[in-house]
Amino acid sequence: MNISIIAVGKLKEKYLKQGIQEYTKRLGSYANVQIIEVADEKAPDNMSENEIIQVKEKEGERILSKISQDTFVIALAIEGQAWTSERLAKELDQLATYGKSKIAFVIGGSVGLGKAVLDRSDLQLSFSKMTFPHQLMRLILTEQIYRAFRIIHGHAYHK
Repeated sequence: MNISIIAVGKLKEKYLKQGIQEYTKRLGSYANVQIIEVADEKAPDNMSENEIIQVKEKEGERILSKISQDTFVIALAIEGQAWTSERLAKELDQLATYGKSKIAFVIGGSVGLGKAVLDRSDLQLSFSKMTFPHQLMRLILTEQIYRAFRIIHGHAYHK
């Protein structure tokens, strides 16, 4: 299985990079994992609704340019479905079983994901009703993907 994590913005925090590298390394025996960063737009706090939409559209164009037609897209969105770790494992296993070998998880920037990206997604997934920094979300997502593969293969880790 080939998994891409497409994320808006550069990751600067060393501790987050180290955590992501650790889980990506662990995932190596289960899947090919690639992290793709796309440039973010300047998004000052006092933007109008139109400016927010423009930022989402520009970032969305960059995201969509990284996704091939045969990729199953899971957008991380607060309005999405909330799953357990076991459900994520089951769904990833089902995707593999039915020939979906390319999966992209998409993490938006500070103002979220635009309509075009949400429309392209096959699934919207929410990790919580709470808001997390998009940089931290990369680490949480990478860990959950690793946990899912451990569950799928019946290995100790998930408790």
